[in-house]
Amino acid sequence: MQEHLHGISPVYMRSKIIEQDLNTIVDTPLPWNTFFGSSVLITGATGFIAAYIVETLLYLNELKKEKPIQVICLVRNKKRALQRFSHYKNRKDVIFWIQDVCKPVNSKKKIDYIIHAASHATPSKYGSDPVGTLLPNVLGTYNMLELAKRQRIKGFLFISSGEVYSGLPKRVTSIKETTVGALNPLLLRSCYAESKRMGETMCMSWFHQFKVPVKIARLFHTYGPGMKLGDGRVHSDFIDSTVHGKDIIMKSNGEAIRTFCYVTDAVNSIFTILLKGKVGEAYNVGSDKKMTIRKFADTVAAVYPGRKLRVLKDTRDQGIQYLSSQNMTLCPLLSKIKSLGWRDRVSLQKGLVRTIESYI
Repeated sequence: MQEHLHGISPVYMRSKIIEQDLNTIVDTPLPWNTFFGSSVLITGATGFIAAYIVETLLYLNELKKEKPIQVICLVRNKKRALQRFSHYKNRKDVIFWIQDVCKPVNSKKKIDYIIHAASHATPSKYGSDPVGTLLPNVLGTYNMLELAKRQRIKGFLFISSGEVYSGLPKRVTSIKETTVGALNPLLLRSCYAESKRMGETMCMSWFHQFKVPVKIARLFHTYGPGMKLGDGRVHSDFIDSTVHGKDIIMKSNGEAIRTFCYVTDAVNSIFTILLKGKVGEAYNVGSDKKMTIRKFADTVAAVYPGRKLRVLKDTRDQGIQYLSSQNMTLCPLLSKIKSLGWRDRVSLQKGLVRTIESYI
């Protein structure tokens, strides 16, 4: 089902902060001209990071007078898409395919690039909807790879996750792309990580057998404007508390070590991989600045010191709404993505201020 946006109320408008973010992204020295005159399909287009990808491509069209990029957004929820992208109503350079990615795509419209980002990415969903979590990464990936094979596309990017490294020995403190762990498939949380692993394996199989030009981006914790607040991830929950002026509640002892990447740096990584990365390779995407969850909580609380928010701990059993990670340390080495010329630009403090300000 293919649709343009017509006759909808402007529920979502492109804020000044997001406008600045988009300008930061396209200001990165990448071969953006590669996209002009081509079509790019993004699955899960209403998701946090995928929506930034969509807006980046449309922003390029606004800046350049060349033949526009045709942006195709595959989404399940028409209402949510109309709300999220209401700023772009009546534009001819964006169309929507309303369907489940787990069903075959029958359109014969020419596709040049596919960015497959459709997937649940929140621990609360792993517990309440494990089947719905894993299917887009398996059946959805199959459908997108088959479409790519038929279309003989120029580039295919699979949005994977740092969760594929789950089950690493405690001695591993920094993760490179060749690091592997012993993931326990019997854990409920594994529905996400195991299906991302399978999605990567499928990408490599279609690459070797059918020459589909796949590339893989393994995203670690990413935050920024437009993220869903209070969804069970530490950065989402802590920022949600700050936005609403509530004390920050840690659901662990706060000793786990993580990194946190602002959305513009993550989106720049994604485009860097798609435009400059090597076919058949995976790249870590994130920050290499490590900190404990406790330190992160203190940093978030300090953004607005006048509110005097406290950091508290509640380690009582949270049920399936809180599924703890197998890894005490989950921090990427970024030498591979940096070898392509990528550099992070946004500090944690600056990113947190921008994110929180975007909500309040």
